[in-house]
Amino acid sequence: MTNFNSRGHVIAYWVTTALVVFELAMGGVWDILRVPQVRGLIERLGYPLYFLIILGIWKLLGAIALVIPRFPRLKEWAYAGVFFDLTGAVASLSAAGLISAGTMAYPIVMTGVTVASWALRPPSRRLGPG
Repeated sequence: MTNFNSRGHVIAYWVTTALVVFELAMGGVWDILRVPQVRGLIERLGYPLYFLIILGIWKLLGAIALVIPRFPRLKEWAYAGVFFDLTGAVASLSAAGLISAGTMAYPIVMTGVTVASWALRPPSRRLGPG
């Protein structure tokens, strides 16, 4: 079993979690503000623009859920939401024919970072047995 108190483990958890929270916060703000890059991509993918508001709000709520103490069940849902968002981005880019190293690398890497953050979380941020 991993020692959750080791300095390296704690640092790895907070670095990966900070990256996920930063992605959610910035992505959420960009979605809500409909910045030109995001708006252009969402239009190329064929999604309605109001979808950005929905995604943006969910991303901001997910960022909050991951940084506040306690509420492990909420954190589980937030991690699931991030995973669905990022893998959905990969699927959407693929379905729209926008497959390139530039478009696919970021959501794939961030999916890995999200899984790492989830796997490294300390016991206080995990669901207990039962």
